[in-house]
Amino acid sequence: MIGGLDYACHDCGSHYPRYHSCRHRHCPQCQPSASARWVAQREQDLLPLPYYHLVFTLPHALNGWAQCHPEVIYPQLFRCVWQSLDTYSRCNRQLEGKLGMTAVLHTWGQNLNQHIHLHCLIPGGAIDAQGNWVTTRRDFLYPQRVLGKLLRGKLVRRLRQAFNAGELHRIPPGQVDGVLEQLMQTDWVIHTQPHLSKPGTVLRYLARYTHRTAISLSRIEAVDQRAVRFRWRDYRDNRTKIMTLPGEEFLRRFLMHVLPKGLMRIRHYGYLANRVRVKQLRRIRLKLAMHPGGEADPPVPASVPTGPSPERCPKCQSGYLYFVGEILSARQRRRGVLSVNP
Repeated sequence: MIGGLDYACHDCGSHYPRYHSCRHRHCPQCQPSASARWVAQREQDLLPLPYYHLVFTLPHALNGWAQCHPEVIYPQLFRCVWQSLDTYSRCNRQLEGKLGMTAVLHTWGQNLNQHIHLHCLIPGGAIDAQGNWVTTRRDFLYPQRVLGKLLRGKLVRRLRQAFNAGELHRIPPGQVDGVLEQLMQTDWVIHTQPHLSKPGTVLRYLARYTHRTAISLSRIEAVDQRAVRFRWRDYRDNRTKIMTLPGEEFLRRFLMHVLPKGLMRIRHYGYLANRVRVKQLRRIRLKLAMHPGGEADPPVPASVPTGPSPERCPKCQSGYLYFVGEILSARQRRRGVLSVNP
């Protein structure tokens, strides 16, 4: 335990600890400034074009495989999604060329169950074989059924190759052929939306999940020795509900979404790839008769909070929180340090 600050409501007396930052990428409290910096950097990369938001969902039949081998399933999902889009874009007459894409991996739903899907933000333009810039303003980027079939074939082939190479050694051998054959008989879900005139809205939505995992502290209603109560939205009827889970089940669901060490949740492809993005965006802006933007990292917006500030009590909504005292870390308690109270 790393310690923190304790706040309480002057009206109902409820306590709300604010623990110090652990700088871990899966912490639901840490790294708000890193999220804000990511949004600011990506907003500088935006082009004056329509953007397309596509969501590729991994079939639930592969959820168990992802729990056993996340280091294999997640990279293959990234790779096959990009290859499907890149393959189709090279033979599409209306937008033929190399695309750019920013992809963000989500593995959870509102109830913390496994729901693996990839959010992709794609500019409505491509670089053709002659180096010319081609723009499209169609309502939808590509047909979702065609992309679904491409992704299905590529990912099933990759998974079969990975199993034959011994990379999926935790999967029972008798299960592999049946699952993959079943996947080839189902339609894969790809959610597409009409082109976006304000892609910054999607960026800010994605930023809420780029530097944390599964659940935010504001959704947790109560914690005791036996259970955890938290809010979740049921999208079947679009209503907010309360779910109570035993502590062990809550931890099990949360830990399903902890990524393997070194696996990147955010990836860029095509002319938005990290090694070519600055040069390619400069060329594209020149072709669009725009002045190229600066290359320096943007400052953190002033609206990002830098410390505790007065806020209403989440429980009674009438009182305000006040500072009670310091929560000692485990090291301080071992050394016998006295708590600091006002």
